[in-house]
Amino acid sequence: MPRRGPGTLLPPDIPGTPMARDLPVEPGSGASLNEMPESPSAKTTGTARAVPPTTAVIPLSSAARWRAFWVCVSVAAITILDMTKVNVALPSIGEVLDASSTQLQLIVSGFVLTFGLVLVPMGRLGDQRSRRTLFIVGLSLYTVTSVMCALAPTANVLLVGRLLQGVAAGIQMPQVLGMAQELFQGRERARAFGLFGATIGVATAFGPTLGGLLIALGGPTDGWRLIFWMNVPLCLAAIALALWLLPDTRTRSRRRVQLDPVGLLLFGASVVSLMWPFLFTTGAPTDNPARWWLLVAFVLFVSALIAWERHYAARGRSPLIPLKLFRIASYRNGTLLQTAYFTAAPAMFLMTTLFLQIGLGLEPVYAGMVSIGFALASAVTSWVGGNLVSSHGRVVVVWGLIGMLACVGGLMLAALYVPSAWTPYIMAAIMTVGGAGGGLVIAPNQTLTLADIPVKQGGVAGSVGQLGQRIGAAVGTAVALSLFYASIYRESGTHDELVVYHDAYAFGMLSVALFLALAFIVAIVDLTARRKRAESSTATDSPVP
Repeated sequence: MPRRGPGTLLPPDIPGTPMARDLPVEPGSGASLNEMPESPSAKTTGTARAVPPTTAVIPLSSAARWRAFWVCVSVAAITILDMTKVNVALPSIGEVLDASSTQLQLIVSGFVLTFGLVLVPMGRLGDQRSRRTLFIVGLSLYTVTSVMCALAPTANVLLVGRLLQGVAAGIQMPQVLGMAQELFQGRERARAFGLFGATIGVATAFGPTLGGLLIALGGPTDGWRLIFWMNVPLCLAAIALALWLLPDTRTRSRRRVQLDPVGLLLFGASVVSLMWPFLFTTGAPTDNPARWWLLVAFVLFVSALIAWERHYAARGRSPLIPLKLFRIASYRNGTLLQTAYFTAAPAMFLMTTLFLQIGLGLEPVYAGMVSIGFALASAVTSWVGGNLVSSHGRVVVVWGLIGMLACVGGLMLAALYVPSAWTPYIMAAIMTVGGAGGGLVIAPNQTLTLADIPVKQGGVAGSVGQLGQRIGAAVGTAVALSLFYASIYRESGTHDELVVYHDAYAFGMLSVALFLALAFIVAIVDLTARRKRAESSTATDSPVP
């Protein structure tokens, strides 16, 4: 394989993408797409088309790179597990700490809010400085805040601990995908993203089961504390492994860190004004309708952010969010798709868990076990999808979304028409089908989304995608919960209790189906565009008779 410089290789082609070109970028410079030369197609069509970037491969053996990758993925799994296993503990936390419904909502949603606020700035900082250092700082803070949550004597202390835990997660998570971008190239990168997707899929689906098991082991009073205590030894082990195995991805640079302070303030205001109304949506009649006016503020803030970022880039500076990333069709469509998907998937798990626990009276551990089939199936198909995406592209994601839509429809039918004694078993089987579909969505879409992104912007690009996931999860959960509880408030006392929960579950799952349908539409649009580009390229390359 031809060399370009010390420790840097020219990557092989990825099927379905143009040949990679040399993009010399000084480590730590924070060079943006503003400095990228446009491709000929961009000049003729008016649309920027990304050239797959040269990957500055870290000079490690293959075994060393994979060991470093598994350290990163294990930390991502700990973070995602923490987001889902806490849901099962909310009834116990409410009873033991006498927490209000708003406090319980914020224990989950506040974590997502601070997570989302920190993601993009830390991804930007990781692109300019050492991902390894930020990774260890985030892990250390996550360990301390886990102890704080486990020892919390009141709901307010637990809430503060969860807010700080979200900050820690936002520091470490952007470095995971950024590190993967730098460690791997070509088909090996697709394989890495397949394994990453499998791990995230398992963690997302297995979280409720693990949370229920820990509550069963620790008892109704202190079982929820085990959910946070288990993070401590895992994080300490991860810190030791990170210090030992993670390479330093940056050399020392005299360049000043460019974090775009005005962009940071506008970005923070945009995220808070978007998420705040949804975080305080419970479906209760007491919800304040005035909260929706914050969405008007969101439009103003995001408009100001876009205008500022364009102005900042025009001055030759490095903006917080390089808007030219969104001119790359693969990145734009992939980010929209994963946002819509994660608006639906967490809400599906939450709705099903609530229906089984509150509606059918299942113990938390048994309600959580319904999603085990999803976790196992998604682990297998994420690996398969990560290998298939290089040759089959977006069609893999389309079939995965069809499987997820079938799962949502099947769960609704099972809740409405299957006898209560059999409902958990039928739902578990349907969840397995959904897991097979979900695994074909997350990992292949991640590969397609970042395929054309310059390596030096891998951290911020991955952070924007994760931000979309977190905002989607907060919005989707709030919408589904509000429909679920609004139905209960409306029908309680007028129908049989089981009928009330049947209807509540159906309304909540309708929102899940709607967001999955949106993801499916984006996938079809992207697939159609890719096929048209391929046909156009074939026609252009055909010899003239």
